[in-house]
Amino acid sequence: MLVAPSLLSADFLHLESECNMLNESKADWFHLDVMDGRFVPNISFGMSVIKQLRKTTTKFFDVHLMILEPEKYVDEFKDAGADSLTVHWETCPHLHRNIQQIKSLGMNAGVAINPSTPVFLLQDIIREVDLVLVMSVNPGFGGQSFIPHSIEKIKELKKLITETNSSARIEVDGGVSLKNAKEIIHAGAEILVAGNAIFSSENPKEIIAKMKEL
Repeated sequence: MLVAPSLLSADFLHLESECNMLNESKADWFHLDVMDGRFVPNISFGMSVIKQLRKTTTKFFDVHLMILEPEKYVDEFKDAGADSLTVHWETCPHLHRNIQQIKSLGMNAGVAINPSTPVFLLQDIIREVDLVLVMSVNPGFGGQSFIPHSIEKIKELKKLITETNSSARIEVDGGVSLKNAKEIIHAGAEILVAGNAIFSSENPKEIIAKMKEL
């Protein structure tokens, strides 16, 4: 089970020290949310920030593209240092082509689904992806509450992965905390993305360590 702190909730005034803290912690991945103000009602950061963050760590960069037309920027995110690139089912009319594009550059390829997007829509792509990101909040802002129905979606996705003999991992993002992490893992998740629960705590490294112990 992997823990991927979301830098969206970090202190951007002291981003280097936040990265150093994650380096010293038991965090496995850096989760980087890229927003364009079009697909989601917020704008975060892009390739230039990720390129600078890449200099601070050798840990795995899990880049989540909450943007329209992600295929236009795949090469740039690879060059910036992304190890994995996740695109949204809702933004990709040619999803199979997008996944193959990402893989052709040597990155892991993931697909994300919004809370209102049913799991069965992934049945024709599930064998092609390295991970599926279940959004357990509506994407765009950190600090939101976990949508309870997400547990059933995780279970349904786990069943689909098993039945299709897929090797995809399940990642969950949105409202993840120590209070619900055990239930999320029990449902089938293998990667926990947590932002506010980690960065707003008095001891972020302790929260990460406790999540790893679940």
